[in-house]
Amino acid sequence: MIDVPFFEPRHGEIASSVEAFAAAEIRPQAEAADVGDVNAAGRAFIAALAKASILRRLVPRAHGGEADTLELRSICLTREQLAAASGVADSVFAVDGLGAYPIIISGSQTLQRRYLPQVAEGTAIGAFAITEPSAGSDLRGIQTRATRDGDTYVIDGVKTFISNAGIADFYVLFARTSDDDRRGLSAFVVDADESVAVQPMTLLAPHPIGEMTLTRCRVPAANRLGAEGDGLKIAHATLDFFRASVGAAACGFAARAIEEASEHVRNRKQFGAALAEFQATKFAVAEMVTTLDAARLLVYRAAWMKDRGDARIPRESSMAKLFATEAAQRIVDRSLQLHGGSGVVRGVAVERLYREVRALRIYEGTSEIQRLVIANHVLG
Repeated sequence: MIDVPFFEPRHGEIASSVEAFAAAEIRPQAEAADVGDVNAAGRAFIAALAKASILRRLVPRAHGGEADTLELRSICLTREQLAAASGVADSVFAVDGLGAYPIIISGSQTLQRRYLPQVAEGTAIGAFAITEPSAGSDLRGIQTRATRDGDTYVIDGVKTFISNAGIADFYVLFARTSDDDRRGLSAFVVDADESVAVQPMTLLAPHPIGEMTLTRCRVPAANRLGAEGDGLKIAHATLDFFRASVGAAACGFAARAIEEASEHVRNRKQFGAALAEFQATKFAVAEMVTTLDAARLLVYRAAWMKDRGDARIPRESSMAKLFATEAAQRIVDRSLQLHGGSGVVRGVAVERLYREVRALRIYEGTSEIQRLVIANHVLG
């Protein structure tokens, strides 16, 4: 953990405890998660996170959490350590949080009592269902429709690239309740059942993910989050909170890449000397560690601002995600280059990192979207 004024002594304890947990429980399973049944691995990681009380970080104390309100710095520190150990473990933890957060900020007391304690205990896994074949960064393009029918809504539509699909017990799902551009979306808690069909997807770096088809899915009106038409506001608030944590995960990937590269260049000999003795290697490592520290500063500044009470941090969280994810891609690539041929062998840690880091520049807002957000705050 970088030593910066954004932390208190307890944050060092959080980082150390998650690092030790990840080394003992997550790293040994990382390779198996990459080549085996990824859904089973995801469930196993959730169970391990619950046993270690780490999932309590995703809900407030009133519902089994560890603090009165969610602390973004703690979540970021957790994601950084989990990502260093396994992209799958980081993903299922983060998406579980994405599923819980809208219930925390907009759910009725009944919904909070029903779902949040289960998230803390690991007995129910959450997901965040927003992306569609024709709607990604432009949420106004959502086509899934929720039609009011008495005291229920009937939902029809397709969601795609939904992380935790296949292992989730509930989804926070966004659907159109009117054609109004600003107030047309509403958010619902939808239980996984027979009216929600999931088709698994396999990506460059496997993790639990799939396409969801909802056919006449009947949801109680009481499962709506907030008022009808609050969906866009809820989605933006959720993504605004978690966006900096994507940067934290990127820092975790980068830190692991530096660790792997440092070990390799100390042991690998060429032309009668260890690679670590060559000036070009030293320059590369110096640039990698300096870039990582800069990324961490942006990430934890954004998290600190949120924790101190700033209502919204779109500029700072976008800067953190943009810089950290782009930097991590470069750092992982440089680490692989330092490994030479051994870096592209399937199953080697740096090869897995190379596949895992790529998606971070896309999900929760692409790098291009982050640049637009930042520029709009500068230029008005």
